Amino acid sequence: MKLPLLCAVAAATSALSLGAWAQAPSAQVDPNVFLNQFESTFGKFEGYRRSGAKGICAAGEFVGNADARGLSTSTAFSGKPVPVLVRFSVGGANPNAPDNGKSQRNLALQFNLPGGEIWQMGNISAPVFGASTPQQFLGRLASLQPDPETKKPDPAKVKAFADDNPEVLLQGKHFASQPVPASFGTVNYWGVHAFGFVNAKGDKRFGKWIFEPTEGLQGLSDDEAKAKGPSFLFDELRQRVKDHKVSFNFNLELAEPGDKIDSATVPLPAGRKKVNLGVLKVTSVSPDAGGDCLGITFNPMVLPKGVEPSADPMIAARAAPYGVGLGRRLVEGPKQQ
Repeated sequence: MKLPLLCAVAAATSALSLGAWAQAPSAQVDPNVFLNQFESTFGKFEGYRRSGAKGICAAGEFVGNADARGLSTSTAFSGKPVPVLVRFSVGGANPNAPDNGKSQRNLALQFNLPGGEIWQMGNISAPVFGASTPQQFLGRLASLQPDPETKKPDPAKVKAFADDNPEVLLQGKHFASQPVPASFGTVNYWGVHAFGFVNAKGDKRFGKWIFEPTEGLQGLSDDEAKAKGPSFLFDELRQRVKDHKVSFNFNLELAEPGDKIDSATVPLPAGRKKVNLGVLKVTSVSPDAGGDCLGITFNPMVLPKGVEPSADPMIAARAAPYGVGLGRRLVEGPKQQ
């Protein structure tokens, strides 16, 4: 990428993200401070995304249905195929993270809607996020920062912060309770945040979405995961897409009055009505280090008409660090993997 274009992309993205950051009153953490802490805690891998570094770009299409159109005016639900850019990744900052660990998987999406409208989202393989506010997230990262001498986090600091903020342990407990996913295409991906869906009458209904694989959930035993090795997901995904076996039901769990919808660490109560909004099909996978995902931040504040953010402070708080992270990657020489 030529330097003028690089600067323009970075500036535009940062401006968009910082604007989104400003919309959240409780988002007091400077995005540069946040990214610096992230790198101090998990390491700096130049050119790679600061989160979900080990990933692969893919493409697909989404077709919405009548139930979705009853909830939202978004053109994503027109019933006509909508092209979608897809990025699957393993959680964390390490581009060499093992595929056979009980860790996070990510499904990032960009719906390319009619008239140039875009809808971006980042979904994770847990029903909760790792913190409820940006300040809490920063504190959690600081508590996990390795000691310069031992090269490991100080157990006392980790415990002290977790004792004061027990919700930061919920996500890790979920991963520990689940088997290693057999594929990127056989695990649930939650949006974790609540969003408002606005229909043609102006009625707004809040809910939290989940992408559920049409092929069902498939996990590996500990022995099977060990035998697969640390790098099996990319080739497995290519074969599964070739066999037309990667698709997801885009489902929305509807909130009821009194439900807490401003925290990503509190899922909706069990048994809430679930509405299917349509089906996402993954149709192709890009070569390693290739694809159109390179300069996309998958900013959860980039929403279409008919979908609005809730008061959850982590929605906007995720936007600015993504933009700053993209700027750093572009300067370093971006790597797609």
